Amino acid sequence: MSMKNQKTLLIFINGLPETLKKYYMAFDTKTFKTRALTAIIFAAVMLVGLLLNQWSFIILFTIIHFGCWYEFIKLQKGIDPLNFKSKSSLGLLYITLPIVLMICIRTWYFDGINDNYLKIIPCGIIFSIWINDTMAYVVGSFIGKTPLSKISPKKTWEGTLGGIILCIAIISLLGYATGFYSIRDWIVVSACCGVFGTFGDLLESKIKRMAQVKDSGNLMPGHGGFLDRFDSMLIAIPFVAIYYFLFINL
Repeated sequence: MSMKNQKTLLIFINGLPETLKKYYMAFDTKTFKTRALTAIIFAAVMLVGLLLNQWSFIILFTIIHFGCWYEFIKLQKGIDPLNFKSKSSLGLLYITLPIVLMICIRTWYFDGINDNYLKIIPCGIIFSIWINDTMAYVVGSFIGKTPLSKISPKKTWEGTLGGIILCIAIISLLGYATGFYSIRDWIVVSACCGVFGTFGDLLESKIKRMAQVKDSGNLMPGHGGFLDRFDSMLIAIPFVAIYYFLFINL
């Protein structure tokens, strides 16, 4: 970069508000490109698995299931090398149960329900988690001041509540616009994902802290492993499933 361009860049940065200046100075173009590319690939794979057909869905979540199990056992080894086998059995509740419930939601036929209709709630769960995470980060970045938990110091109450509220609003509006299910159903589904998804994130952060690792794995450069990507989903699914089977598809 020439001296003239460097001066222009410095003038531009100095003219930014302090909040934006902090993020601009911390911005790493190379890291951003890597994270963006892996995020696009991840989203594309997820969408194909979710939307193509039942078999693509089952294959996708079978891979997620065993990927999460592999990382969970590895984390338990790091926490307690002598007793990791017995403690790893908790993965049946933490990982296997939610994945089985997700597959049941997608494949459990009811009278008058076609295959396209069965795709909607699983997609709603995934999109709710993505929107909640994104909105919590954005809101927390700009107005977050009050730490949510010592487990995850970067999370704030402002970001968490902002993420949940925006998740409910966006998913409810999108769900209502599609005409699938009632707006009450979408409020409940998105609220479950926002609230319990946050608990899932904190739980996985606690497990990683106990194992003294930053990421559960290296599935996606810059984004972590399977558990890092699906921690919120694993805790949210059982609560959505309870509502789904009790109140939506009786």
